[in-house]
Amino acid sequence: MASAQDNYEIQVYGSDLVAPGRTMIELHSNYTANGLTTVMDGQLPDNHEEHETIEITHGWTPWFETGFYIFNSIGSDGRTAYVGSHIRPRVAAPESWKWPVGVSLSTEFGFQKQAFSANTATLEIRPIVDKKINKVYISLNPTLDQSFKGPDQNRGLIFSPNAKGSYDVTKVVALGLEYYGSVGPFFNYDPIQKQVHQLFIATDLNTDPDWEFNGGVGTGFTQATEKLIFKIIIGRRF
Repeated sequence: MASAQDNYEIQVYGSDLVAPGRTMIELHSNYTANGLTTVMDGQLPDNHEEHETIEITHGWTPWFETGFYIFNSIGSDGRTAYVGSHIRPRVAAPESWKWPVGVSLSTEFGFQKQAFSANTATLEIRPIVDKKINKVYISLNPTLDQSFKGPDQNRGLIFSPNAKGSYDVTKVVALGLEYYGSVGPFFNYDPIQKQVHQLFIATDLNTDPDWEFNGGVGTGFTQATEKLIFKIIIGRRF
């Protein structure tokens, strides 16, 4: 079963928040070049479908921000539509605590149309732990997904781990790998071919503190996972 992101927001989170009083606007553009081709649980196939997600995040305090998402789909056969929206409050351990790693906790709740996501009301609980060691960056997101309406609503919390590792090739360019998974309920995992296991080769560009760029190409390793996806994230802080 696909994760709560459903290829609308393909991103491993870092622990940093948007600074107090500032707003960040991001555009997530994802294109499935080789994806699912049949209707499943009322959900349209995503092969040759483009997803455009607008994310608006505002920082309230050094330890609290709120994000809001607008999901959109572009494709043939009735697949062009507004898909749904999520709201995402997030808290973080302040830098003044001087923890050896960055830590934050994101909770994301919202709805999406059944034609685009079989689970139409979901909650995502995403702990985030990251660390920068010289030129190496590592982030772990051991995410939990809960469906309130749809085929997974009685399955309990679904474990959907994400992870990222990157290396600063230059002061501007970082190259790395991003992993996205969804393996089923704790202690009752799905058969391997029904699990999601996806790996992206990705790059981050650090050209300006007010701008964010992440791009990559990913492939899946099971029958339930799209085989080829391209993604770009462009963000601007105001």
